[in-house]
Amino acid sequence: MSAPTDITVIEACWRTVVLGVVQGLTEFLPISSTAHLKVVPVLLGWGDPGVAVTAVIQLGSIAAVIGYFREDLARVSRGMARALRQGHWGHADARLGVAIAIGTVPIVIAGLAIKLFWPGYETSVLRSVSSIAVVSIVMALLLAIAEQLGRRQKQLPAVQGADGLLVGLAQALAIIPGVSRSGSTLTASLLVGWERSDAARFSFLLGIPAITLAGLVELKGAFAEGSAYGPLPMLLGILAAAVVSWLAIAWLLRFLQTNSTWPFVIYRLLFGVGLLMAVAMNPKLG
Repeated sequence: MSAPTDITVIEACWRTVVLGVVQGLTEFLPISSTAHLKVVPVLLGWGDPGVAVTAVIQLGSIAAVIGYFREDLARVSRGMARALRQGHWGHADARLGVAIAIGTVPIVIAGLAIKLFWPGYETSVLRSVSSIAVVSIVMALLLAIAEQLGRRQKQLPAVQGADGLLVGLAQALAIIPGVSRSGSTLTASLLVGWERSDAARFSFLLGIPAITLAGLVELKGAFAEGSAYGPLPMLLGILAAAVVSWLAIAWLLRFLQTNSTWPFVIYRLLFGVGLLMAVAMNPKLG
């Protein structure tokens, strides 16, 4: 975090804990953690925390998702190892591992392209409140279409490499603030006929490499930015994100077993419209 010199260590800790809670609540719900981590501190008068800080706080979310899905990850690892030894890739666990690997490639390429060819990305118009508002509304409409048209028949054991590529391409769109990594992957999965809870589960598993890479890439720079107060604020933010992320994952999986995604569609519409109204009343927020 770019820690202003006029705030105390306690204030810095408070801010990162708030960011950690926001990260945990929004990383795995289809409402865009990037958008909320940008908008919430701006509305609170703290300014944009920056890409580096938000990426490192995501490490709390990745710790939570790895812990929550540790048995799934162990089965996938065993399936991949068995497939490598025997040359048989038809088992569901091996196919899931292949789908995750293939699905991670698009967002890695997109992230590298931004790092190499878009040095002004952090301050670009894509990270403005107005842009986030519009993107949130567009993604809400796409999720609504997916909810309405999706057949909800496909389950996780039937996953194929092509599913990984399709959902991975959707995940790459999450580099745009307001898209939502979980929102874009859930939308794509529903459109091609996945059941809601299985779509969410695949979204969580697919996000593990992407979120981990994003956090590790920015780790050194983010702790350097927070060096005015030492690592304590960042560590507290990561811890808050881990605890809240675990709770959010457990809740969403239960919720989607018996409920639709319409509450998230409505929230994203209200969120986007609310931001546009806030910008209209205070253009400096834009």
